[in-house]
Amino acid sequence: MVQKKIPMRQCLGCREHFPKRELIRVVRSPEGEITLDFKGKAPGRGAYLCGKPECLKKARKSRAIERALSVTVPEEVYDQLEQQMEQEGAHGE
Repeated sequence: MVQKKIPMRQCLGCREHFPKRELIRVVRSPEGEITLDFKGKAPGRGAYLCGKPECLKKARKSRAIERALSVTVPEEVYDQLEQQMEQEGAHGE
């Protein structure tokens, strides 16, 4: 039996590789809106973060999300990402 290849993605914060399903996808929609995609199905350019708040902080500090998505990310978007991550973290575990 052939095992299905698990798609791996790199977290922008810790730079470690994880299975795609375990990561939170930050999406730049075709309209240029930045959102978190917990299902991995939203259309647009994606960048990935593991669920650790410190990884979001690192990615924010190094502007990794901005580089990955080729867009300027406003501070309030980072704040929303942090809030969403905290909420999802509480529900997801």
